[in-house]
Amino acid sequence: MSEATPAPRLAALTREDPPLHTLARRLLALAEQALPRMYVADGVDSTFVHTRVGTVSPAGTRSVERRGTSTRYAAITALGARLLPEDRQRAVLGGHTAAEFAGLLVERLPRITDLGDAALITWAAADTHHPKLPDALARLSALDVPGRPRYTVEAAWVLSALAAARVAADVEDRLAAARDRLLGALTGTSPLFPHATAPGLLPRYRAHVACFADQTYPLQALARLHATAPDPVALRAADACAARICELQGGGGQWWWHYDARTGRVVEGYPVYSVHQHAMAPTALFDLADAGGTDHGAAVRRGLRWMAEVPELAGPDGVPREPMIREDHAVTWRKVYRGDPAKAVRAARGLAARVAPGARLTPLDRVFRPLAVDRECRPYEFGWLLHAWLGGPAR
Repeated sequence: MSEATPAPRLAALTREDPPLHTLARRLLALAEQALPRMYVADGVDSTFVHTRVGTVSPAGTRSVERRGTSTRYAAITALGARLLPEDRQRAVLGGHTAAEFAGLLVERLPRITDLGDAALITWAAADTHHPKLPDALARLSALDVPGRPRYTVEAAWVLSALAAARVAADVEDRLAAARDRLLGALTGTSPLFPHATAPGLLPRYRAHVACFADQTYPLQALARLHATAPDPVALRAADACAARICELQGGGGQWWWHYDARTGRVVEGYPVYSVHQHAMAPTALFDLADAGGTDHGAAVRRGLRWMAEVPELAGPDGVPREPMIREDHAVTWRKVYRGDPAKAVRAARGLAARVAPGARLTPLDRVFRPLAVDRECRPYEFGWLLHAWLGGPAR
């Protein structure tokens, strides 16, 4: 990444910590190195791979294979790449600018039936000021049937998309409905969001368990909503959610994975995902601070530092036995996890929390230690990385 690239968030956050500044710059440079390897050229259907997977031998990782494609990840990549200078947008997006690439995504919307995909494409069209934004909004409206329960992440993306479109289109009625749906998902006194906005999508035994994405995307959406027009209720909800996940952050900077939305407690911490550490937590917490909410810069710094220190994998000298950042393969490995069969710890703790909120089953931590590395990497990880560190009110 060129030092000339405007990155006020990066400069402000790491000004007094040169090693952390170097780490963030290293990751941003890696994003621009990695994303072209994930691009799939296919004319108007050009997109990005779903996953790059490391093939491992006894001597170490030998190669990284491309598997599948993802429209969702393509849209997130466009949201981040738009913040690069135009020539570097084209390098990342197969010769297209972010606006041109967003246009390709809008063209395929009539074939898209997934609400989350449509919301992200609409958001990208709004942020790139694409003239076909009205087409994207129309498709989003057709897919978002009123009264249906939605997964919280998708509902948050709808709100972010409509907030971004607010300056270019009359979306006030839909925006109000999307806002109320997201805020209405909160229950009791817990500031954490559930996995779905209403009953009907999840089995009862699983309904109380929410993930980290169920927190970051809603708090980001509510903050961005407030930034477009004052909404103190939305900002308070975003602030409360952010405060709780930061309070629960691990001692090594870990952003934990599963929470009990009823009590605001951690159900199961692992896996710890790289994308949460370097991208998703920063982009949500930065957007919150930019909107006038609490500044959680210290938590962002702790989370970013995990990428280099990875305490779960540290040897006697403090150096990770396997690095999560691999420039030689243009990846950041996806996560550190327990390696328990059939995700047994997650299931056991989820069920225990259902019966006895706060139950931890601590012996499982000794039996299944988080020593495994998931050698995968997905393009949305780098899309949100660019969005986090190169974004800001002026952009």
